[in-house]
Amino acid sequence: MNDYLLPLLVFSPVIGMIMIWLMPKTEEKTLKQFGWIGTLMPLLISLFLYQQWLTDVSLSSYQIKWNWIQFGNLAMYDDTLYTVDFELSLDGFSLVFILLTTVLSMLAALASFYIKTEWKGYFLLFLLLEVGMLGVFMADNLLLFFLFFEVTFVSLFFLIGRWGYLNKEKAAYHFLVYNGIGSVLLLFVIATLFVRVGTTNIDALTHILNVGDVALLAPISPFLTDVLCILLFIAFAIKLPVFPFHSWMVRVHREAAPPVVMLHAGVLLKIGAYGMIRFGLGIFPEQVEKLALLFMIVGVISFLYGAFLALVQTDLKLVWAYSSVSHMGIVLFGFGTLNDAGLQGAVFQVVSHGAIAALLFFLIALLYERTGTTELNELGGLAAHMPIFSGVLLTAGLAALGLPGMSGFISEFMAFLGLFKEQMLLAIVAVIGLILTAAYTLRAVLKITFGKKTYSVTWWDVQGIEYVPIIILFTVIVAIGVYPMWLGQLVQEDITTWLLRIGG
Repeated sequence: MNDYLLPLLVFSPVIGMIMIWLMPKTEEKTLKQFGWIGTLMPLLISLFLYQQWLTDVSLSSYQIKWNWIQFGNLAMYDDTLYTVDFELSLDGFSLVFILLTTVLSMLAALASFYIKTEWKGYFLLFLLLEVGMLGVFMADNLLLFFLFFEVTFVSLFFLIGRWGYLNKEKAAYHFLVYNGIGSVLLLFVIATLFVRVGTTNIDALTHILNVGDVALLAPISPFLTDVLCILLFIAFAIKLPVFPFHSWMVRVHREAAPPVVMLHAGVLLKIGAYGMIRFGLGIFPEQVEKLALLFMIVGVISFLYGAFLALVQTDLKLVWAYSSVSHMGIVLFGFGTLNDAGLQGAVFQVVSHGAIAALLFFLIALLYERTGTTELNELGGLAAHMPIFSGVLLTAGLAALGLPGMSGFISEFMAFLGLFKEQMLLAIVAVIGLILTAAYTLRAVLKITFGKKTYSVTWWDVQGIEYVPIIILFTVIVAIGVYPMWLGQLVQEDITTWLLRIGG
C-alpha cells in the first residue's frame, strides 16, 4: 500500500475529472458537486499521512521510485547516469505544503459554486491545477518538479483568462510572460545540471555538489554554480513574487475569479518559497550563504513597498494583492537570515498567509456576489445589515496585521526575531512595515464596515455553506496562533538539516 499512496494522492483529483468529463456540460449543480467531491480524496489522504506522522510512522516509508526515462546507453558505466525516474517522496516540510494545498483546494472548490458559466471546463482545469500543485510538493527530482510546475502554469493561465473579470485576458497574458521567463530560467538550470552531473535527483545533486567526492562527466566551476544559483532564485522570486517581479501578481489578484485567487494567493505563490528553501538550501547552500544579505535587503524592500502601495489603494482586491507582496517580503527576509528563528518564521508565514489570504479572498467573493463591486468608496456601513460578514472581515484583517493569538503574529515575530539577530539596523527599518500593515488593514476594513453608507439596497449576510470555509480557515489561523508547535515540529528536522549543511 505504501508504494501507491503518494501517486494516489497526486492523481486522485483525476477521479473527479473523469466524473465531470462524463457529465453533460449543462448539468450545473452536478458538475459543481463533482468538482468539490474531486478534492475530498486528496484531503483525506493528506490527513491520513499527517495522522501517520503523529504516530511516529516515518514519512520516508511512502517514497516511491519507478523507472521512467533513460537517455542514451550508459548502463555499462553507471545505470543511474542520464536516467530520470518517476520518484515521489515526502518529509515534514513537503507535508506542510500538501496539507495547505488539499485544505485550500477543497474550500476553493466550495467558493467556485459562484462560477456562473462553463462549469465543466472550469472544474476540469481546477482539478488539473490541484494535480500539478500536489506533484510539485512531492517530486523527488528536478525534471518531475518542472513538469508538475508547468501543469500548474498552463491550467492557471486558462483559469485566469477565461473565468475572471473585465481585463482577465490581459492579466492572463501578463502572467504568461512573467512566469514563462521564470520557467525558461528554471529549465536552463535543470538542463545544465543534468548535462553536467548526469542526474536530476535532488538527494544525488545535493551530495554531488556539496560533498564533491564524485568524478563528474563535465565538472561545474564555482562561477557556473553561482550563476545557476542566481538564475534559480530569479525564477522562484518571480513565482513568489517579490519586488521588482510583482506586477503580474497584482493583475492576477485583481482580474481572476476569487476562488482562483484563493488558490493562487494561498498555495501557488508558495511554490516560490518552497523552491527557494528546498532547492536553495538543499543544492546550493554555499551560494545561498553568500547571497543571504541580498535576500534580507530585497525582502525588507518588498515588505515596505507592498505595505505602502496597499495603503493608497481604493479597491479591496488591490489592497490584499499588495498585502501579499508585502507578506512575501517577510518570507524572503526570514529565509535570508539563515538561522532557526528566521527559517521557522518563513515557513510559518507561508502557511499563515495561505490561510489568511484564502479567507480574505473568499470574503471578497461573498462581497462581490452581493454588491457587484469591491471599491472602498462604493461600500460603507456594512456592519449595520451584514454584521457577521463585517465581524469576520474585521477578525481576518486583525489576523493579517499580526494580532497575538493569530497565526500572523507567530510568523512575523519569528521572522523578525531572526532578522534582529542577523541585521539589527535592517530590522529596525523593517518595523516601519508593521505600522503600515496595521494602517492599510484597518483603513480598508473600517471604511467598509463603519464608513459612510452610499447605497440604498440591503444585502444578505453570510449563510449556509458559506460558513464552512470561514470556520475551517479560522480554525487553522487560531490553531497556529495558539499552539504553533503542531506546525513547528513538522519542519524542525528539515530546518536543522539545512542549517547543519551551511554550518549553522
